[in-house]
Amino acid sequence: PTVTPTTDTGCTATYTPGNGWPGGFQAEVTVKNTGTAATKGWKVTWTYGGDQKITQLWNGTLSQTGTNVSVTNAGYNGALQPNATASFGFTGTYTGANATPTLTCTPS
Repeated sequence: PTVTPTTDTGCTATYTPGNGWPGGFQAEVTVKNTGTAATKGWKVTWTYGGDQKITQLWNGTLSQTGTNVSVTNAGYNGALQPNATASFGFTGTYTGANATPTLTCTPS
């Protein structure tokens, strides 16, 4: 019988708040390949609980519709060997509270 090899792919994303000022903030997200195979790319998604709006992002490609945020890898940081990391950062605006969101990471 033919055995089809399986690959264990997975990733985590960790949100680290940075500098903050009245109505604005900075943060960094670190993506880690937790699988046993290399990734070709990754996507991190989250939903803000308030009116946060990302105004500038580096080392990734941003899509934000309302409170829903999606960031995919840039062309140069998507391929991650097992246990390797990549990070992206951003600045944003808000009014009221600026709670840390819960992130979901999906490898590709």
